[in-house]
Amino acid sequence: MEGITLKGLPVYLSRITDPHDVMLHFTMDGTERLSKASAIILNTFDALDSTVLNKLPPVFPTIFTIGPLHLLDNQLLANDKLDSIGSNLWKEDLSSLEWLDSQEPNSVLYVNFGSVARITAQQFIEFAWGLANSKQNILWVIRSDLVVGEGESAILPLEFDVETKGRARIASWCPQEKVLGHPAIGGFLTHCGWNSMIESICAGVPMLCWPVQFEQPTNSWFCCNQWGIGMEIDGQVKRDEVEKCVRDLMVADKGEEMKKKAMGWKKLAEEACSTGSSYVNFEKMVNEVLLSRTQKTTEDHIK
Repeated sequence: MEGITLKGLPVYLSRITDPHDVMLHFTMDGTERLSKASAIILNTFDALDSTVLNKLPPVFPTIFTIGPLHLLDNQLLANDKLDSIGSNLWKEDLSSLEWLDSQEPNSVLYVNFGSVARITAQQFIEFAWGLANSKQNILWVIRSDLVVGEGESAILPLEFDVETKGRARIASWCPQEKVLGHPAIGGFLTHCGWNSMIESICAGVPMLCWPVQFEQPTNSWFCCNQWGIGMEIDGQVKRDEVEKCVRDLMVADKGEEMKKKAMGWKKLAEEACSTGSSYVNFEKMVNEVLLSRTQKTTEDHIK
């Protein structure tokens, strides 16, 4: 991660001062367990994370990159009976897809801070007015528990509704993979959780990054500095900056260049899961780890 700063690393690894911090020890314990694993599976693909992956084998020799998992799933497990099985923590609002059908290609900014991340009431209002003042079309997922604080709620002011009438859609949740893959989506304002980022990459959608916690600052750093498909919004959140970043992404030349790069990463992700590295690594994992262990267990049982 040459060039990364402390800001780009998780707080509990780079700026913690308490040697007894829970997250610090959680990470240390997890890393120690990795050294004892017979195999490590990563939800990424070789081209995307090559600079890091090339450094890991001396420490963790048995690594299988088999991502993006949802693309690999589409290749290997095409089965209508599995369509009803989802991984969402919230009930989906499918009407958002119908609204997108009425919008022009690449004209909508999708906003979603994930299923867990929470923001302050002040940040919520600053985002709201930054989005409104950008004059762009918005699909914004606002969970009922998005705003943190006793007595606080994620309710937009009436003035926001008036300002964005006809160009904003608010949803409690939505089928994110389908939304990102919709031709109307031109950008994604995200908290930089890995699932959200990998889905955006697979859809060829550039990002506005607002990392909140955990590994999200690192994901944002890679997105903006290594892959060239994102811009980061300052953690303090000011409406003027939000407005400018949205316009830069959606209508400026800078955003158009990021869109081209994002489409390039999309193509590489699809190649990895069709006949490339992730497809091959999945086959190797099954044969070398799962089947060989099953065979050994059977032989031991016979003995």
